[in-house]
Amino acid sequence: MSKQNKTVTMQAAVAVTKMENGLNYLQVLPENPRVGIVEPFCGRGRGQLLSNGTFDFVQTKRHKKKPEFKGPHISLSFGEDGYDRVIFVLPSDQREELPKIYQKESAMVMAYASEHFYHRK
Repeated sequence: MSKQNKTVTMQAAVAVTKMENGLNYLQVLPENPRVGIVEPFCGRGRGQLLSNGTFDFVQTKRHKKKPEFKGPHISLSFGEDGYDRVIFVLPSDQREELPKIYQKESAMVMAYASEHFYHRK
């Protein structure tokens, strides 16, 4: 079974507002709005507004995996996008302990990665 692309064409006005923070706010306002004409979605992606008013948007999938290693404040994930991620999160009331905690938990991640790195493909 093959998937088919569904294209919906509509007449619409596009409003672009330059916000105070410097970002653009873009709205597509159909001339004849009807419920169900398009499938609603919310997601991240890449938008491109050209100087002639042409706008393209491509939604990207978010690949979020559970960490392979998780410590009290640190986690390690091997991403399918070619990037490995080490995330360190520390409550603000433990700021004074940051150097000690970071050193200890970074060593834990390094030990885990060195044991498992060469076994990954």
